Amino acid sequence: MLEDAKLLDDDYDDGRRTWGTSIELDGVTYATSLFWQPLQNKDDPFTEVGEASEGVMEGADLFCIKQGKAPQFGICASKEGYKSGENVAAVTLATAMADRSSFVAVFKVDNGWWYTCIRNDIILSDGDMLFLNEQEAKNQFLSMLAVPDWGRKIAPPEWGIEETEYPDLHKLMSQGMRAKLQKIKALRGTKLMLVIAISAIVGLWLLSSIINGIFLAPPKRPIIAPVAPKVVKPVEKIPEVKPWEKLSDPEQVMTYCYKAIQDVVTIMPPGWVIGNISCSSGGLTTSWSRQVGRISWIEKALDMSGITFSGRSISDDGNNLIVSVPLPKIRQISSPPLKNDIDMKNTLNNLFQSIGQSVSLASFAYTSPEQNVYRSVQFKFTSIHNPSVWNDLLIKFSGLDITMIRYNTSAKTWEYEGAIYVL
Repeated sequence: MLEDAKLLDDDYDDGRRTWGTSIELDGVTYATSLFWQPLQNKDDPFTEVGEASEGVMEGADLFCIKQGKAPQFGICASKEGYKSGENVAAVTLATAMADRSSFVAVFKVDNGWWYTCIRNDIILSDGDMLFLNEQEAKNQFLSMLAVPDWGRKIAPPEWGIEETEYPDLHKLMSQGMRAKLQKIKALRGTKLMLVIAISAIVGLWLLSSIINGIFLAPPKRPIIAPVAPKVVKPVEKIPEVKPWEKLSDPEQVMTYCYKAIQDVVTIMPPGWVIGNISCSSGGLTTSWSRQVGRISWIEKALDMSGITFSGRSISDDGNNLIVSVPLPKIRQISSPPLKNDIDMKNTLNNLFQSIGQSVSLASFAYTSPEQNVYRSVQFKFTSIHNPSVWNDLLIKFSGLDITMIRYNTSAKTWEYEGAIYVL
């Protein structure tokens, strides 16, 4: 399953991101948050990598190859802080845990929560992400638990999630293979030899010019000039981008998710039953379970649906199929908070009480790397009404962030999760 990259164009500016690019373990720096794609031609991967850097992730200039039963390449951009020669975390962990073809994990590291997800030896396109916000990492992990047949489920013990383990990340990374980032546009083969030859000729010419200048040119009288005082410019501190200054437009998230869920539930292959559907700004994920059907039946149904899938994955026993569907590009908006924590809770409780709808509220605080504290009121509720109904009720709140929409296909109910930033 290879979903659309979360690293959209709007995520690249001079502001602070909500995700990190590297972790450090035992003195070794590992690159994280790469965008992964399947590698079709192992003999000449550079053409595929180059096309990806100009298409699905424009601006990427570094890449890494993951060998194995399902070869892949990951790409990233040096302008985000990545460096050529850096080790790639996802490849090292994947080879260290090669005995399990599928696992989902979150590891607490010094600078955040590293989420990794591998399905049938494939690193999902959003399965290598260093979250700076614990709740975002937890939401992503929980959304993948709806998918069956994980070989291992790894989560911090303080989350209290059943059937999870928490092995030592340092020990795991010491057992895996190292793979490094390299430049996409680096010269290779005939071009490289040509550049070396030209460089050698230029070098010989420069050397000859230096020798002539030293031994054959007449001596020059030294010119003594006053030394200008060195001016040290003060380092300008880039102001921190507040989380509500770059939110995914909640109206578009709900609209696009509702449309994608409506499209997916119309796919009814004979002998297969659809499971629950999860959708966020990063895309839609769902699965089907086989009752009496065959794989060819559901593949034909998917092909004839007219839906563009960013990835498909079939379980080893052939009884489960997972798909991901990309959403249209969602614009980023600035939506500053207007109420404090208590006022927001009172307002939300009053709204939900007036329409007879139960809701779960919780206060949440996050301390940024710049030691600024950001607060929000998180909400969660289940309703029989679809997102088009809740859209008008929720988007009136400034600072709104819709993190997840789930559709229970059996109960025909909708579950909404999100947060509203407060003063």
